[in-house]
Amino acid sequence: MTLQELTDNIRTRIATADSLDATAKLVTDQGVVYIDSKQSPAVVSNDDLPADTELHVKVDDLERMATGDLNPMMAFMTGKLKVKGDMGIAMKMGQVMG
Repeated sequence: MTLQELTDNIRTRIATADSLDATAKLVTDQGVVYIDSKQSPAVVSNDDLPADTELHVKVDDLERMATGDLNPMMAFMTGKLKVKGDMGIAMKMGQVMG
């Protein structure tokens, strides 16, 4: 999956999800996906802006989590997923990512 495909996927998911009412940033090995759901509709871009929560993860691991091949909690515990900031927002992001 490319960064653009990931960005488009998140843009689609965030539009149908309950409002996070926060800013979040996915920091991947391919670049950044920034989500500002304080706005309505939510804005998803590749701008590297400050966020309430940052999720650091490789795109391959993110894909594995989305397909169920990698449990997000195990990814966190083994260091494949790192969270900086508000853990509650990170948990909500998990629901958005499916």
